[in-house]
Amino acid sequence: MQQIVRGYRGLSLLWDVNWDRILYLATIAFALMAGAFIGSVLLAP
Repeated sequence: MQQIVRGYRGLSLLWDVNWDRILYLATIAFALMAGAFIGSVLLAP
């Protein structure tokens, strides 16, 4: 049980430290997908 609690604390610490990087990567991925979608709509015959 203690190992589970330690693992959860470790994941929580990683999230607290890196949440902005995760948000940054998610924003870039969303922008690329939105650009591909808009480009496919505009270039469709």
